[in-house]
Amino acid sequence: MRCFTGLMAVLLMLTGIARADDAPRLPSLKLDPARVAVAGLSSGGYMATQVQMAYPEWFPAAAIVAAGPFGCAAGRLDLALSTCMKGVPAPDAAALAARAKDRSAKGDIGAFKYLAHGRVYLLHGKDDALVSPVVAEAGARFYEALREGDPTLKNLQVTNDGHRAFAHNLPIAATGDDCDKSVSPYLGHCGFDAAGEIFGRLFGKAPRGANEAKGELRRFNQDAYRPDGADAFLAAEGYIYLPPDCVAGKRCGLLVAFHGCKQNADAVGEAFVKDAGFNRWADAYDVAVLYPQTRASTAPMNPQACWDWWGYSGEHYDSRQGVQLRWLIGAVQALGLRH
Repeated sequence: MRCFTGLMAVLLMLTGIARADDAPRLPSLKLDPARVAVAGLSSGGYMATQVQMAYPEWFPAAAIVAAGPFGCAAGRLDLALSTCMKGVPAPDAAALAARAKDRSAKGDIGAFKYLAHGRVYLLHGKDDALVSPVVAEAGARFYEALREGDPTLKNLQVTNDGHRAFAHNLPIAATGDDCDKSVSPYLGHCGFDAAGEIFGRLFGKAPRGANEAKGELRRFNQDAYRPDGADAFLAAEGYIYLPPDCVAGKRCGLLVAFHGCKQNADAVGEAFVKDAGFNRWADAYDVAVLYPQTRASTAPMNPQACWDWWGYSGEHYDSRQGVQLRWLIGAVQALGLRH
């Protein structure tokens, strides 16, 4: 029986590998480097600010939903769970901004001159009991402190949207009874189209209205972009949404959308990649949407499949050497983004 069980385990493992190998690579697109942005919810929001800080030349625009300031956890899980989620004590935004400036000067993260005309949209709900509004407000103050004393950043647009009543979720246009709750798949039926607001803040006024998404949602092989073969602690497959004009070979923008903890495809299926609202706005703006996917693990300890914002992937997790950040740069390069 033990031999049979072991054989079955090997066969299941090989089947999983085969499925991953069957997924295609990312398509090569005609991407406009002037229309590239990143967005994320919760751990994905922390990931979004890490991406922008590490690679501002690639991602000058970012939307951060229900998350706090860059560098908050400082590689410590205890800080992540206390200061950076509960706000006890509150994050010191000024100190974190000063540290970020020092890291930028050393080349650990990107040069802030690339944020000269950047855009930052910070969204959080007043009823968020998981990531305290105090933490999200510190995220807004971080960008304000970053801008202080740096004349090159005087035109950096920072919008702090924290007056809306919703829980720890991404609000969607439909209405329902879960806006004040944080329940799977963490898409709150609040009557507020956060995806549309994010697109407007990051890409400007919509060239046309948003209707039902008519493009293509495709799976792709995430393992194909492991940096130097290193494990980035991601799922075998991710998703990309391609508006009709992008499929037709026309010039497109790019939004990278990071899910939150317990919101990856293994946990919620295709709810986030289909129902968050990004795809129909992607059609309106001619912007492809990349949906990378994490995986849950016990070693390292990441049972909720969060993005790494406290250091489970290594000490350089929030720098230009971070394995998940390097994975992302490889993926967007494969899509055709160049700098």
